[in-house]
Amino acid sequence: MTEVRLATASDADAVAQMLWDFNTEFETPVPPVEELTGRVRSKLESGAVRVLLVGDGPDGLSLTVERPSVWYEGPVVMLEELYVRPALRGGGLGAALITRLLADAEERGAGMVEIGVDEPDVDALRFYLRHGFTQSDPITAERAFYLWREL
Repeated sequence: MTEVRLATASDADAVAQMLWDFNTEFETPVPPVEELTGRVRSKLESGAVRVLLVGDGPDGLSLTVERPSVWYEGPVVMLEELYVRPALRGGGLGAALITRLLADAEERGAGMVEIGVDEPDVDALRFYLRHGFTQSDPITAERAFYLWREL
């Protein structure tokens, strides 16, 4: 079984580098890695984010935040990032991360885990559907959309 561990502030450099690598791989704007490292360290120290790491490198991560919700007794967990180094994809590291993330969220009393997936990212969509996520309401079958507005 692949070991997954909770990141600490001492992992901020590795976490920031992987986040930078992930976002530049998909040509998504991302702050310089030095700036990102400071943000990651601060958020890990405060408990504002939860990061799971997999592999010795580490070789992958998940980054989540929690928010309260009136619809559940516990929080809603938002999976902001799930990344596995390209050369290691398809080897079960992502599955190990999502399995641990879901188990931890349930153990902490979360009511739901959410993730936004870009429409052209069919591989990610298949991955999350395979792990029990849905893109439509189970009662009405209406499709769900994730919208945002940067301020």
